[in-house]
Amino acid sequence: MSLMGSAVVFLVAAVVAVPIFRKLKLGAILGYLVAGVVIGPSVMDWVNDPQTILHIAELGVVFLLFIIGLELDPKQLWDMRKKIMLTGGSQLLFSTVFIGAMCLLLLSLSPVTALVVGLSVALSSTAFAVQLMEEHRVLKTPPGQQGFSILLMQDVAVIPILLLVASLSPGDVASGPAWWVSVLALCAVLVIGRFLINPFLSLISLYGNSEVMTASALLIVIATALGMQDAGLSMGMGAFVAGILLANSSFKHQLETEIAPFKGLFLGLFFIAIGMNLNLALLVSEPLFILGASVLLVVVKGGVIFAILKVAKQNTTDAVRIGLMLSQGGEFAFVVMSQAEVTGVIETLISQQVTLIVGISMALTSPLVILHSVWFNSKNCPAVYDAEPDEKEPKVLIAGLGRFGQVSARILTANKIPFIALDKDPEQIEFLKKFGSKVFYGDASRLDLLRTAGISKVKVLLIAIDNEQEALKIAYLVRDHFPHIKIIARARNRMSVINYARAGINTYVREVFPAGLKAAEKLLQAYGFDEDRATRTVELFAKHDDKLVNISATKNLNLQQMIDINEQGKSELQSLFEKDEKGIDR
Repeated sequence: MSLMGSAVVFLVAAVVAVPIFRKLKLGAILGYLVAGVVIGPSVMDWVNDPQTILHIAELGVVFLLFIIGLELDPKQLWDMRKKIMLTGGSQLLFSTVFIGAMCLLLLSLSPVTALVVGLSVALSSTAFAVQLMEEHRVLKTPPGQQGFSILLMQDVAVIPILLLVASLSPGDVASGPAWWVSVLALCAVLVIGRFLINPFLSLISLYGNSEVMTASALLIVIATALGMQDAGLSMGMGAFVAGILLANSSFKHQLETEIAPFKGLFLGLFFIAIGMNLNLALLVSEPLFILGASVLLVVVKGGVIFAILKVAKQNTTDAVRIGLMLSQGGEFAFVVMSQAEVTGVIETLISQQVTLIVGISMALTSPLVILHSVWFNSKNCPAVYDAEPDEKEPKVLIAGLGRFGQVSARILTANKIPFIALDKDPEQIEFLKKFGSKVFYGDASRLDLLRTAGISKVKVLLIAIDNEQEALKIAYLVRDHFPHIKIIARARNRMSVINYARAGINTYVREVFPAGLKAAEKLLQAYGFDEDRATRTVELFAKHDDKLVNISATKNLNLQQMIDINEQGKSELQSLFEKDEKGIDR
């Protein structure tokens, strides 16, 4: 089959399978795996050479590790160090020991093989587990955070595990570069990431466009990954390190937004390729062993996590729930097995068996969680709860941090109210960061970037950008997709007010109008009006002008009709001033 034909098959398989499995609450990952099984050699055999497809699709894992690195803020990691090291480290250690011991004693595998198998299946699926925790509203709860710490430790441990697997390869198989080349490459990535990538992205943002920024993001990830691979290290390690180095960058959200579609596409392809490479013949020839091992994996991992959470003083119900959600093998097990097979650490048969067992464990997880929820609810136990909202999490988003937006930003900072800001001027961003402002590069008129920046958790949005068309686009996007958010908009003139009002945004600040009113008040006082009369005159004008603007906004008027209303308004205003003056004279 041609390349385009294969692409059509992949897309059809994903489009059909994923919605069905999501509807059944079994998860998109399982949908991809089943789709791969159906189109692969084991069933329909529609796509040739699944192994080659798998190598290409590993870019999905590379992109995933980069985004994981972006989200691992070094400060956040340090704050969570106890949870990560104690909870996550304990899970990884005990799961590896128990599973490795069973492989060693029950299956008579070699110590090296047992260790690699234990480490690979001790890793859960981050994407799978986080999705389950979000669906069941436990991610922000104390037990959910404990579970997230376990996943975080596993994500961090992937790179050392891959390095360990590479170091265990037989001498006749591993003929890579000298160790000092690898060290030099790692140092080069650290230096480039720390000192050169941000200036490079700043330059691109000044003189490029959105397409060039996308190309730059792909260049950073792929070039780093390939460079590390050529130096004898893993592609994933290069992407992961690059992500961590950019975790505090102003371009963090922009990079994540640009990479996310490719990550989703290639990661989906990766799981389809895994499904294509699953050897179902093993399930037919050894059904009791494969199914028994899959169930045993879920029981052992779930039991280890349950015990750890109980030690952490979580209640039994929550400990069981999180244990089930993290009991499956994960996507990184496929990566570890693939590398171990290629480097000669384990045999092909064992790799295929482990891969199949991990795939089946994923299939078991969602039904078990659903069954537990049904049983849990049938016991009339308290409902699953969400944790109290994190007050340190920004609830305000400022789009545009120029002279207008800075005023609000400074007041929020002075009152210790956390916010996040997006701006497209890299020089302005770097200047404001010196004063501790949390500003990121990005186009706030892009829905995908708004989502990446966390707008779904925001309560208030201030639109403070200069470009009126972009401001209106942001207003419509947020109004349509996030109706719970209160929008405050910067209005440059009367037409801006009218346009905002027609968009349903009634909270706005007329940019020069308040200053103009104040100037008029000072002018009247200088002319000879007393303070009260000057203030009352200006207030009268402001109320009348707001009335005219509201009339123009609520009625879909053409230009001539608006001119006529303004002319009529002049006469009404003169009459009001005359009545006011007569009242003063009396």
